[in-house]
Amino acid sequence: MSYDPSPSYPYRPPEPPPHPASPPPPSYDGYTYDTYPWAPREEPEPAGRRPQRHAALGHHSDLRVLRTAYRWQRRVATLTALGYFVLFLILSAFAPSFMTSTVTDGLPTGLLLALIQVPVTWLAIALYEQTARRRVDPIADRIRKHAELDAKREGTR
Repeated sequence: MSYDPSPSYPYRPPEPPPHPASPPPPSYDGYTYDTYPWAPREEPEPAGRRPQRHAALGHHSDLRVLRTAYRWQRRVATLTALGYFVLFLILSAFAPSFMTSTVTDGLPTGLLLALIQVPVTWLAIALYEQTARRRVDPIADRIRKHAELDAKREGTR
């Protein structure tokens, strides 16, 4: 481990005395820094510009609603498919006598449950599509329409 003898406060070298004809230097605050002092400063917005009636698209509450609906959609579909698969694995590991018992002539329960896994996967896909049509797509369409209106408004200015 090494020791750093540098002080923990920012050091600013002393400035040369100002020239009598030059404007006064800007005040120095020891706790604020310019990230890129050579970069041009942003100009304030002109006063003649109209304020927006509603928030910009990036801060719109519909985006939060869309993310929540999409998250719910993914969870339902994933838990449907993975839940059945995990149940199948747990039964295979901890209930071998149940999995080897026969349902009909020569068809073991484990094989039947494994074959049922294909329709369960189709069910998960159907749930995913249904929740997309019912919950996610209408929100996405509404956000798309708002974005088109905002673009048209900006284009007419």
